[in-house]
Amino acid sequence: MPRQSRLDAPGTLHHVIVRGIEKRRIVDDKVDRDNFVLRMGQVAHETEMVIYAWALMTNHAHILLRSGLAGLSKFMRRLLTGYAITYNRRHKRHGHLF
Repeated sequence: MPRQSRLDAPGTLHHVIVRGIEKRRIVDDKVDRDNFVLRMGQVAHETEMVIYAWALMTNHAHILLRSGLAGLSKFMRRLLTGYAITYNRRHKRHGHLF
C-alpha cells in the first residue's frame, strides 16, 4: 500500500531522514561535515525554513525543521543536490550519493 502524500503547508513541522545510497558514507571527514552544515544553513535561510535540530552521522542525517513558503521539497532538493555535487567532485567519484 503506498504511503499518503506528505503535508507540506508553510509552518508544518518535519522530521527528515536522509541516508546514503546502499547505506554508504555521506560524510568522510570534517571538511565534508562543515560543507553539509554550512550548506544546510544557507539553504534554510534562502528558503525560509527554520531548523530546530539536526544530527549528522557518517551514513545518514536527521533534520527537524519547520517548512517555509518554498516548501520541503525545494529545500531538500537544493541541499542534497548541491552537497552531492561537491562531495562527488572532492572525492573524485560520480553517481548518486543519497
